[in-house]
Amino acid sequence: MQWLSDFWAAYGSLAGLAMVNAVFALACYATLSTGVLSFAPVAFGAVGGILAAQLVLHTTIPLALIVLCGGMAGLGFAMLLAPALLRVEGHWTALATVALVLVTRVVVRNVPALTGGDNGLTVTRPLSMAVPVVTLLCVMLGFRALHHSWYGIASRVVRDDPAVAAGLGINIRQTRLIGFGVSGFAGGLAGVLLVLVQQFVSPDSFYVHVAFVMITGAVIGGSFHWLGPVLGAIAVTLLPALTETLVPDSQDIGSGIALLLALVFLPRGLFDPRVVLLQLSLAQATRTRDPRYERR
Repeated sequence: MQWLSDFWAAYGSLAGLAMVNAVFALACYATLSTGVLSFAPVAFGAVGGILAAQLVLHTTIPLALIVLCGGMAGLGFAMLLAPALLRVEGHWTALATVALVLVTRVVVRNVPALTGGDNGLTVTRPLSMAVPVVTLLCVMLGFRALHHSWYGIASRVVRDDPAVAAGLGINIRQTRLIGFGVSGFAGGLAGVLLVLVQQFVSPDSFYVHVAFVMITGAVIGGSFHWLGPVLGAIAVTLLPALTETLVPDSQDIGSGIALLLALVFLPRGLFDPRVVLLQLSLAQATRTRDPRYERR
């Protein structure tokens, strides 16, 4: 496994950031799958990340337990805020969560005893590649299980048409509350990973740029299946690094162009199984078409 060690030594920071962004994108997808656009995972990540920094600095508990504690902290914060956030609908929810991100940054700056204030906190515990890899895989398996559960079916119906969902007896509010809970847990995990990968946390660690990467990853990858945000987040992370090598100081330009191209040419993202299934069905129908209809 020497090649893995060499790879992590050369590209560990970029690979780790890609996995962090993938978990953040999945946290965003958790609410998008119920028809709610939310930037709140950034705030959930701040709660989980700051808790993880404090645990690393003042305890010797294993990193796996620290990651789990961060996820639970994000879950608790999400369930505390979800009832209030769901009182508004549509774009007002998105605006409310943007305000939450701004308020979170102000709080982080003004509680230096916990967050280090403007100077931030340095986290010095070494990080193994296994931690972000295993965390991302576990989150992906969790979303796969949810996708095939009753909740996954209910969330897709709620997203496509809330009126039909209500007519079928689906509790829309409960479905969206569960979506916020999943988003909070995943966001808390992502926040912990971000702190561990960067070995540092500050007011700028959880701010608008994280929300931009999170939403861009979900849009580019495809917000109609849990695998889409993972692919999109990895692409959004690697693309700026690639454009930076070609054109210096062009990271933001590369991400913006990628988002525009995805919206124009791939409105459903890089991965949408419904489109694939439709194409396969059309191909199957073409192959099995009745010859009598072909002669007409």
